[in-house]
Amino acid sequence: MIPVQGYNGAQVAVLGLGRSGLATARALREGGAQAICWDDNPAARETAEIEGFICRDLHKAGAFDGIASLIVSPGIPHLYPKPNPVVRNALEAGVPVDNDIGLFFRSLATKDWDNYDQPPRVIAVTGSNGKSTTVALIQHILESVGRDSQMAGNIGRGVLDIDPPGDAGVVVLELSSYQTDLARAMTPDVAVFTNLSPDHLDRHAGMGGYFAAKRRLFAEGGPDRAIIGVDEDEGIFLAGQMSMGAADDRVIRVSASRKLAGPGWNIFVKKGFLAETRKGKQAASIDLRAMTGLPGSHNHQNACAAYAACRTLGLAPRVIEKALASYPGLPHRSQTIAEAEGVRYVNDSKATNLDSAAKALAAFKKIRWISGGLEKDGGLEQLKGATGNVLKAYVIGREAAGFAMQLEVEAEVCTTMATAVEHAMADAEEGETVLLAPAAASFDQYDNFEQRGDDFVAEVTKRLAG
Repeated sequence: MIPVQGYNGAQVAVLGLGRSGLATARALREGGAQAICWDDNPAARETAEIEGFICRDLHKAGAFDGIASLIVSPGIPHLYPKPNPVVRNALEAGVPVDNDIGLFFRSLATKDWDNYDQPPRVIAVTGSNGKSTTVALIQHILESVGRDSQMAGNIGRGVLDIDPPGDAGVVVLELSSYQTDLARAMTPDVAVFTNLSPDHLDRHAGMGGYFAAKRRLFAEGGPDRAIIGVDEDEGIFLAGQMSMGAADDRVIRVSASRKLAGPGWNIFVKKGFLAETRKGKQAASIDLRAMTGLPGSHNHQNACAAYAACRTLGLAPRVIEKALASYPGLPHRSQTIAEAEGVRYVNDSKATNLDSAAKALAAFKKIRWISGGLEKDGGLEQLKGATGNVLKAYVIGREAAGFAMQLEVEAEVCTTMATAVEHAMADAEEGETVLLAPAAASFDQYDNFEQRGDDFVAEVTKRLAG
């Protein structure tokens, strides 16, 4: 646990008592503060009270009298589409609003660091797609060389729930736009921007607000190194803002779609080969084509970002290459779960938006595509032209018929995962891939994308065993 600093003896309100909220309350208590908790869910409040926390209805007038700060869990809106009533109550009372990420960065460094040979480092990864895989890749590489490291944030443990890092330790954070948008302190040593595509637009009042939330990690965080994907205009713009000139190697530009040139520090993939150039000269080359845990250009971009982050820590290219080759893949993200009779089965349940689904469809040939779910705003326009590798779609979800009608390929309305898997497996032939890449949220049939992916795995496993 990271004890929260700066609130010893103070009362701090915590809104939202899920994983991060409870971890925040515990860390506040460990740091000498009194956590005043609230969640609209009575069961969540009961759990907190069992742990000895005071729960107080923060909607009421005067609820913030004597409160030093309000700490808000990521899923709770603080501005758009409209502020949560408790957040508004705090702001009108003049109480600062923060989140666990802000507390983490203000509390991580301690006097113990004075005795370390090398201070701990923090690598923070944000972007629309690939954050989890990039973080898991960095962690995998560091573990392979015996480096003390921990994952936290949107993946692994809550940021305040991790162990204090030791001498030369590394903390690798996955940060969503919800987290970067509100944190009052962000000081990573290395910041990574993977890419940007439309997502969470209601929460940020459009693409401009969404990008601005991501940009805060760099503009306000002031990292020593900024690793920026430049395959979209926003990444090119951000790299330009962070750089003092073409040769400024504090900015590392990353691309999975084109060769990068110039005197700076560049890492890109061309025809399946990762290349690193510095000062106009090639420093390394890695063949990614046979790495089964990293299929497709989107995973090649993740590999570039993870490679760059580990290079900033001083790891050698060949050491990183060996670790990349042994990466098994992250559950629900282009995860090969089986190969039988020449057919490959891939679980990419995390492909909940159109951009991530399009990238998954580009990663494989001859696809039996299981898709559908709770459709996001804007329809499926972005998938047009992205289904060239699809032989047939097998559509699930409560609105499967409407989803299927928007597709450019032959589509069968299956509704349930069991039917979709059964029919896709029956149709699949040698050399084909049965791919779950929904291009939709899961909440019409499942609690989350993990549950949806687990259902896919279970149905495939059951039929292969039978």
